[in-house]
Amino acid sequence: MALCEKNVADYCQNKNYCVPLYLLSVKDINTQTFDNYMDIKENISLKAYNTFGIDAKASMFVEYDTEKGLQQLLESGLLQSNPFLILGGGSNIVFANDYRGVIVHPVNKGIISEKECHEAYAGQMQGGDNPDMDSNHVFVEVAAGEVWSDFAWAMTRKGYYGLENLVEIPGNVGAAPVQNVGAYGVEAKDVIAYVVAYEIETGIKRVFTNKECKFGYRDSIFKNELKNKYIVFSVCFMLSKTANSKTNYSALSKMLSEKGIATPTPLQIAECIAEIRGEKLPNPKEVGSAGSFFKNPMVTYSELEAIQQHYPDVVSYPIGDKYKLAAGWLIEKCGWKGRTLGNAGVYPKQALVLFNNGGCTGNEVVALATAIEADVESRFGVRLEKEAIIIN
Repeated sequence: MALCEKNVADYCQNKNYCVPLYLLSVKDINTQTFDNYMDIKENISLKAYNTFGIDAKASMFVEYDTEKGLQQLLESGLLQSNPFLILGGGSNIVFANDYRGVIVHPVNKGIISEKECHEAYAGQMQGGDNPDMDSNHVFVEVAAGEVWSDFAWAMTRKGYYGLENLVEIPGNVGAAPVQNVGAYGVEAKDVIAYVVAYEIETGIKRVFTNKECKFGYRDSIFKNELKNKYIVFSVCFMLSKTANSKTNYSALSKMLSEKGIATPTPLQIAECIAEIRGEKLPNPKEVGSAGSFFKNPMVTYSELEAIQQHYPDVVSYPIGDKYKLAAGWLIEKCGWKGRTLGNAGVYPKQALVLFNNGGCTGNEVVALATAIEADVESRFGVRLEKEAIIIN
């Protein structure tokens, strides 16, 4: 998943030593006095690094797999003097053009630590929102480059509750707190204890508590006031050893009932979630897509009433004093489900998903999304917001 982007002009206007990236080469970078903790390449195809399978190129591509590698990258000045994009699993990104800048691809993996709550990181929790530390919970800190679904499955197989509804979401762990990923009634914010990140400008390491992350619907501080300012290195999750699952999502509760499971384990819930997702979402190993392309729009009660006058069967969910509409339902009602535009299409089983119908370009995806947005707004008076990130 893409985490953040910086335009060179934002930095260069106050610096007199900024050198445009395209004047540098790998040889220039490697002559700096840094140990070899990061791998740097030039003119790299990004097709294998985005789940849509779009064949864009990057001027420079940097990988690191250790904390020392990230520190070295920040010390190098590359990100302070050039456009950059942090690219994790590439599962919510669409490249409309080649990227003339530095692509940073964190590949640090693994469980950093796993501790009982009563002994874990009490000294690091700041901001007055310390989670309850008791023997029924465990802190698990995991590297940002770890594959999200692999981590979620591993925790559910250990019998920990909290991530079972979030299995099979594509992308890497580092993007979870940035996007506040969610599915089937659960969001990352529900289980994140804190986030460890490095400030790009200074290289200073900081711990963000859950409260300090300012989570919202597919949103966080890292997409707003701290956008482009930090790189996530690791994320710590507070998981439960005792049952606290959310199983009231209609498709999930129905499947559990059909299977005769009254008190499900986290693994049983995860298996049901995987089955539900498999029935309507494309297999990322077979079909290129960015998952859910649009956010579910929020409307007021009066706006919902206006829609219900013409479409009484509109799918909506109360969220506080507003209502969340099912974007997939809106798109399907506009007749886009199963249609294609060029080589980009709307997935036949789930209208919320746009997919690569074979060799599509980023501009074809953008054209399809724009047409869908126009139709939905014209028919329902609702403006869709992209969940996928477009890189022009």
